[in-house]
Amino acid sequence: MKQIHFKNKQLNLSSPVVMGILNVTPDSFSDGGQHNTVELAVKHAKRMLEEGAEVIDIGGESTRPGAPAVSLEDELKRVIPVIEILKRECDCIISIDTSKPEVMKAAIDAGADMINDVCGLQLDGAKEMAAELAVPVCIMHMQGTPRTMQKAPQYEDVTRDIIRFFKERISACLKAGIKREMLLLDPGFGFGKSVSHNYQLLATLAKFHELELPLLIGLSRKSMIGAVIAPQSDRISGSIAGAVIAAMHGAHILRVHDVKQTKEALAVVTATLNGVKSD
Repeated sequence: MKQIHFKNKQLNLSSPVVMGILNVTPDSFSDGGQHNTVELAVKHAKRMLEEGAEVIDIGGESTRPGAPAVSLEDELKRVIPVIEILKRECDCIISIDTSKPEVMKAAIDAGADMINDVCGLQLDGAKEMAAELAVPVCIMHMQGTPRTMQKAPQYEDVTRDIIRFFKERISACLKAGIKREMLLLDPGFGFGKSVSHNYQLLATLAKFHELELPLLIGLSRKSMIGAVIAPQSDRISGSIAGAVIAAMHGAHILRVHDVKQTKEALAVVTATLNGVKSD
């Protein structure tokens, strides 16, 4: 798990990596509409790269609770021009945040390097497309769908239940022809979990290392943060705390809105972990 290999580059995972969130949507929960043109999206991506992001995760469909579905045509119109410009003008790893096989293919053809699928390659044709494209892919856990996921989610043991889900998805991916070294895992904070479930998951994150695959963690500005800090907060400080806890538990990639602050916090985490290793 020290590196992820892409077609023309590698990502070193020996210390936590920051993935910058680029929502090219009008309705994402935290920044909907802020980067809703190609020009604004590219400008924000470049700013995140300057602040230290190593991966840009581009999404054209909001997955906030209750979000409406987006047509294939609209999603492609939102993300493909941004990918093409970033591929041409920036030396970075580009991730496409989608569940649609058609968007996966178009995005990779346009220059994206990896797939980030909140549905865990469960839509028809998704795992077969990922196998055909032969790029790294993150499979995420979600109970239900974005339209239903927050309606009384229940688990016997949230961490063990998700580990069981991952084992099933890994097996399905391998059978579809995806190489194990191409897989990353995201337990899906906020996706079909109560506040209690989310914090149980964060507290026990290290248990996921039994699966021996890189962990991608996204809890930036989510409602789990807002639930435990002052109302009307921008959730940045709480998000940084969550990122630090996740990194201390061995998370490899942190998907965040606030790149500069997270990079500074993770520098302290890395120094601390290196200090432990040197003792």
